[in-house]
Amino acid sequence: MPRKLIKRFMPDHEMIKRQKALKVFGNVLYNPNLWCLNRRSAAGAFAVGLFMAFVPLPSQMIMAAGLAIMFGVNLPLSVALVWISNPVTMPVLFYFAYKLGAFCLNTPPQPFHFELSWQYLSDQMSTIGPPFLLGCAICAIVSSVAGYFGIRGLWRYSVVRSWQKRATR
Repeated sequence: MPRKLIKRFMPDHEMIKRQKALKVFGNVLYNPNLWCLNRRSAAGAFAVGLFMAFVPLPSQMIMAAGLAIMFGVNLPLSVALVWISNPVTMPVLFYFAYKLGAFCLNTPPQPFHFELSWQYLSDQMSTIGPPFLLGCAICAIVSSVAGYFGIRGLWRYSVVRSWQKRATR
């Protein structure tokens, strides 16, 4: 059952309630619907977490928590899935998003060289910003939809399979 597999990797809800950054949400964190794990809440949490993983802004976890609260889906799962774009995978994911955006806008990819200055960042956002943001939006929407329907299908398959096993006993 996907529930057992997901619960094994899910962070403890007490640990998430103790996070200082999530104190912004106040007593809303004590809503039991945010902590239950069923097909609807898991699929919604995958959609929220995968969407926010491709948002190129800091504090993705806080935004994922806000969306999870707003949509009433599993909070720990949506916050944990944001870590798909961790410091190790982020360059690969965002480079792919940039290449996808450049392909969709039919613009040639710009050569990459990094310099840590405000002038560099403002110059680069005018040239690589539109393809990068478009690619991030496409990746966020596609991964969100694929995660939602993938988890719903996997959950349904698991339930049907367990009913079939029960019927053969």
